[in-house]
Amino acid sequence: MRVGAGEGRGMAWERVASRRSRVGLQAVMGWLGLGAIALLLLPLVGLLVNTPWTRFGELIGDATVRSALRLSLVTSLTALAVSTILGVPLAWLLARREFPAKTLLRALCVLPMVLPPVVGGVALLLAFGRRGLIGQPLDALTGITLPFSAAGVVLAETFVAMPFLIVTVEAGLRSMDRRYEDVAATLGAGRWLVFRRVTLPLLGPSLGAGMALCWARALGEFGATITFAGNLSGRTQTMPLAVYLELERDVDAAILLSLLLLTVSVIVLVALRGRYLGVG
Repeated sequence: MRVGAGEGRGMAWERVASRRSRVGLQAVMGWLGLGAIALLLLPLVGLLVNTPWTRFGELIGDATVRSALRLSLVTSLTALAVSTILGVPLAWLLARREFPAKTLLRALCVLPMVLPPVVGGVALLLAFGRRGLIGQPLDALTGITLPFSAAGVVLAETFVAMPFLIVTVEAGLRSMDRRYEDVAATLGAGRWLVFRRVTLPLLGPSLGAGMALCWARALGEFGATITFAGNLSGRTQTMPLAVYLELERDVDAAILLSLLLLTVSVIVLVALRGRYLGVG
């Protein structure tokens, strides 16, 4: 009986210790999670609290703000179009075809996702600058120079944003049920017809998600753009660059532009909630 009682007390102590450990883990995780939430949300709350709502009409009508907003929309949408035209075929090759050095090529293609944007801008200057590998012969043959121009902004935004589209579309192609394509092929459909009528519709959600991420990244691009295209008002000054400049001249205008970029980011996240946030 003494042995049995000892075993019973031991088991009880183990249950108490397990319960305390579980409660302790939950408490630690809870407090650390609250710290993470505060770290992520407090800057956004500060932005909302300090937004000059009474000057909204005046600031949104400012020529600098409107010019930066218009240029950002034009260049980011153009970068999105270029990324889609070039990125989807590359994603298809990476997902569906085998060729030498494929893994290395994939790593190099998505490198801009982790590359410091300023380094990307320097790389663009070395490739497409007036004395760059491509820029110099392009200037000599056609007189076209990309740095410090709206085309340079598009190139910088495409460079940093297209990998997001490639990764998303390639993942969609790899996860796609290819039996539908096989059935269409057995019914006599050609490869282009299968691609247009079967592959693209099935790829639609992934393509939409990739395009949204690509556009949001292009809209918020800063480092590569200011390094490669400069910060020329009305010519290459996009919204992130205008925020940087307005912080020294008109803080209210900088806050308003930041709020506009925040709104676009929230809209993109809401649009992607089913794919990336696990919300139906």
